[in-house]
Amino acid sequence: MVNGYKVIDAHCHIYPQKIAEAAVSATDKFYNTTSTHKGTTDALMCQMDKTGVDKAVIQSVATTPKQVSSINHFIKDEVLKNPDRFTGLGTLHPDSSDIEADVNELISLGLKGVKLHPDIQRFKIDDYRCLKIYELCEKHKLPILMHTGDYRYDYSNPNRLSPILEIYKDLIIVGAHLGGWSIWEEASKTLSKYENLYVDTSSSINFAGGEVCKRAINNYGTDRVMFATDFPMGDQGFELSEIFKMGFNKSDLEKIFYLNAAKIYSVK
Repeated sequence: MVNGYKVIDAHCHIYPQKIAEAAVSATDKFYNTTSTHKGTTDALMCQMDKTGVDKAVIQSVATTPKQVSSINHFIKDEVLKNPDRFTGLGTLHPDSSDIEADVNELISLGLKGVKLHPDIQRFKIDDYRCLKIYELCEKHKLPILMHTGDYRYDYSNPNRLSPILEIYKDLIIVGAHLGGWSIWEEASKTLSKYENLYVDTSSSINFAGGEVCKRAINNYGTDRVMFATDFPMGDQGFELSEIFKMGFNKSDLEKIFYLNAAKIYSVK
């Protein structure tokens, strides 16, 4: 617990030990940043123990279809090693030859949702290749944690996300980075009207600052916001302290820190 609050970090990346350094380096290069931690299970557990974070939602991203199954098995194995601390999301890829089989395997592994990263996987959110993913996730009530926003590209910005939210009204999408990395205020003004959209705070406080993030959180409402750090990119201690400074009341903090993520990702 942190200052009397139960906390879930709702957006954490981990990788097998042998590729963790290269994977983190590639992400840092993509965003021109420097991650604060190593991207391993041990590093995440150490950070959680240090800060008092109770649980984490862990996932990774398949950059090719052939990586989907191995990544999903890795995440499943890490959850089984730490069932009281971790909840796992699977990955999918729109170019898979059998997306339905991938979804069925993901469910059989006990994973609680799907992580997609349009900018890294190189697809537009409203690309026809993704429609099968949305149909199946809606059918199976699997939430999608979606990277959203990047001023440099046109893969994941609000113009691409809005049509999907309008069509798949029973599909829960969690817009990472307050719905729009690097375009936080535009995104929160455009997307806050969609009731099937939730957002997390990952890679927002450390990039945009507290005031911008507080305005975005208020636009969405605290019923739809989850605390998240994008580990290993962000630091739990720093980002928790910044949210405490925003002046939210106890009920709002309970939602942001724990209750919203517990509901969406079926955290026990």
